[in-house]
Amino acid sequence: MKKENLGLRILLLVVGIYIVGLGVALSIRSDLGTSPISSMPYVLNLMMPNLSVGTFVIIINSLMVMTQVVILKRKTGYEQLVQLPLTLLFGLFIDVNLHLTSSLIFDNYLWQLLTVILSCFVMAFGIFLELKADVGLLPAEGLSLVISETYNKNFGKTKVSIDSVFVIVSIILGLSFIGRLAGVREGTILAALFVGTIANYFHKNITFVDKLLPVKKAVEYIAQPYMTTENFVITISRQYGSGGHAVGEAIANKLGIAFYDSKLIDLTAIASGYTPEYVEKHEQRLPNGLLDKLYNNNYAYANEAIPPNDKLFIAQTGVIRNIAAHESCVIVGRSANFILKGHKNCFNVFVHANNEFRKKRVVQNYMQNPNDAERVMAKKDKERDDYSKHYTGKDWDDLNTYDMTVDTSLFGIEGTADMIIEGSKVRIK
Repeated sequence: MKKENLGLRILLLVVGIYIVGLGVALSIRSDLGTSPISSMPYVLNLMMPNLSVGTFVIIINSLMVMTQVVILKRKTGYEQLVQLPLTLLFGLFIDVNLHLTSSLIFDNYLWQLLTVILSCFVMAFGIFLELKADVGLLPAEGLSLVISETYNKNFGKTKVSIDSVFVIVSIILGLSFIGRLAGVREGTILAALFVGTIANYFHKNITFVDKLLPVKKAVEYIAQPYMTTENFVITISRQYGSGGHAVGEAIANKLGIAFYDSKLIDLTAIASGYTPEYVEKHEQRLPNGLLDKLYNNNYAYANEAIPPNDKLFIAQTGVIRNIAAHESCVIVGRSANFILKGHKNCFNVFVHANNEFRKKRVVQNYMQNPNDAERVMAKKDKERDDYSKHYTGKDWDDLNTYDMTVDTSLFGIEGTADMIIEGSKVRIK
């Protein structure tokens, strides 16, 4: 393993593990349930109090390391071996923090709830430091990563499955040997839902750790092919129902150039390895279902794992830039205006319309129930805005990011296409 400033990284890792251990201890003291992966050691401690929670953590985590070795066989490497000393530290830190917090006994539910919420933030900060250190993972994340990579499984779903096994076993043990639910309560649900989200927030907003770590020497900037080509590209972002697709198609036909909208689905499927059906369902939108969010939150636990939506965006970015480098074209949606930033012959347009115009097209072209049309319009526009904010940091309808905006309800599809063509002549020489 070659890492710059290895000593500082190891220190960050140890501090991160200690803070995670503090978070686990706080969740136990709340008596509202601990994190999924800590629930079984806690229940086993209640069953056999002669062995500490930390001891059971060491035993169970060591078994997870051995499971990785069995799966990987000869491919077992540093990533697995380093988990053993980290496991010992994790168990020790949990016991130390349980001792330090032994005076925290609550008889008020509000204080219990506040403590378990605090534990989520503390665990998330510890995980954040672990990931910034980037020199080792705890066994739960290591096992999830090994299974997902070896058997080509979704990392988020794999980790949720492992967490679920721990929770189910804890429930069975608690009911069978203690006569009640122990270690698995509302605090467990809160940890499962929010620790990953909070860790992601820390990752995006806390920068002091990056300042501590050495910055690599800047590499010489080389313009990519899509930036230097003489081809021109017109990108069209659009409100749902405003006719952006039809406008783009009309422009392509008038100019005799390629048109890319739904065709990008098949090309992205080839580039990403996902099915066209999967791409169509998940492109241009972020996960919004509870399970989808839960799966994606778990990617905050490992640097090596990339969420499926991010893989999809990366693959589609490559497809769009490759197209722009090889031919003049019109591209609809997909944040192409951001992806092609730096393209010297790129003309970016935002197409919008009044609600009546949009509603009529949504009903006629997309077969939506008239009573649902406005709700669907608002939902689709929000999905596009959320997607843009997530991947570009810009509001999708921020008109300052476009070269031109046109209202199709005023000028019609053909008229809008003609206006964009004329406007592009000023921008594209």
